[in-house]
Amino acid sequence: MKSRLISRYLLAVFFILAGINHFISPEVYLSMMPPWLPAQELLNAISGAAEIAGGIGILIPRTRKAAAIGLILLMIAIFPANIHVAMNGWPGMDMPRWILIARLPLQLLFIAWIVFSIGIFPRSKGFLGKTSETTTSASLKQ
Repeated sequence: MKSRLISRYLLAVFFILAGINHFISPEVYLSMMPPWLPAQELLNAISGAAEIAGGIGILIPRTRKAAAIGLILLMIAIFPANIHVAMNGWPGMDMPRWILIARLPLQLLFIAWIVFSIGIFPRSKGFLGKTSETTTSASLKQ
């Protein structure tokens, strides 16, 4: 499916650039972290490297599923930082609280984007019982 392929490339670019930004502007990510997290610089580097690796990995058919699972787990792992920001504000960023709270569901949208882009689940039968697409190993290799 062409839209899935385009989505996958956009997702890869998004995560690769976000990962690179962890190293270019670490203060953005460090300011989001709850104070109880240890070794924050190391955690920032690990999450940045994981985003880069995941972005590259979803482009390679052999690593696509593992990379997607890794990115989904990363989205779950960084969620406490987003909760921290929603509750306490984001130092250095002048954003109203409602925007910080509205950011929370974005993690679910990112996870849905990952799932769609790599085709983890087959599409359901559409109108009149016609299957619009079935996920097979061939469609995962797109």
